[in-house]
Amino acid sequence: MGADATEVFEQHRPFLEGVAYRMLGRVADAEDVVQEAWLRWSAADRGEVREPRAYLVRITTRLAVDRLRQIQARHEAYVGPWLPEPLVTDTRAEPVPEGADRALLSESVSLALLVVMESLSPLERAVFVLREAFGFPHAEIAAALGRSESAVRQLAGRARRHVDERKPRYEVNARQQRDLTERFLEAALGGDLGGLLDVLAPDARLVADSGGRVKAPRRVMHTADKIGRFMAAIAEEGRDPRFTYTMQEINGVPAVLASWEGEPYGTILVDVADGRIQTVYIINNPSKVARLAVSEPS
Repeated sequence: MGADATEVFEQHRPFLEGVAYRMLGRVADAEDVVQEAWLRWSAADRGEVREPRAYLVRITTRLAVDRLRQIQARHEAYVGPWLPEPLVTDTRAEPVPEGADRALLSESVSLALLVVMESLSPLERAVFVLREAFGFPHAEIAAALGRSESAVRQLAGRARRHVDERKPRYEVNARQQRDLTERFLEAALGGDLGGLLDVLAPDARLVADSGGRVKAPRRVMHTADKIGRFMAAIAEEGRDPRFTYTMQEINGVPAVLASWEGEPYGTILVDVADGRIQTVYIINNPSKVARLAVSEPS
């Protein structure tokens, strides 16, 4: 393997991982797909490859579509709600490919959008990610998927309508999001029901993903009152001194990372609209949070 081939692949690796994660919603699966793409690249006759990025996108996208078909079947047997694996992000530093929009690129890693994309077919999801998040032309997507351009346009339109119909309209204001997240955590740890009701919208939802492996609600919880009472009831457990809490950017928004004796335990993210928390996401499936890096308290 020549140094040039390795350098070319490593130059594109962050971009390929970004595509694969948005399609699959799981870091481990995305890394596996990109590693398989590397093996295909290393074995290819690169003298026949005129555009390395297009070639690598084609390999990665097709591998991700195949993997998505496998993991969607896996989700059917999942215990409790399924949420994407949380991803520590710095959307300001992520490279923006030509034709892409940074705001859309950032939105495309949000939990709310990734959850909606779960209901798309694998091909629709591939087209949506390449078109909406990364700004690929229809013709280039068609080449990547081995489909006609007209078929890709139909897939893109269907996926866009589906997402528009189901995606909640949340505000993306990092300062407000951080403030409400911190207030939610403070009230929850203090068992302060009134404080929780102040930050939660009356019809708020709580979605917890534990995979059935640790304690968490196994159904979506509705209304601020029920969520507040639940969080207040477990306040003492959360105050155990072996827990620490830090703020990090996760999936494009300020979020809480909870650690147990220095190891990642779970994360709390919120969606915000009209100055209130509309949805609380709690992810504490050990297999999903193990890769989160614990930073110093902030």
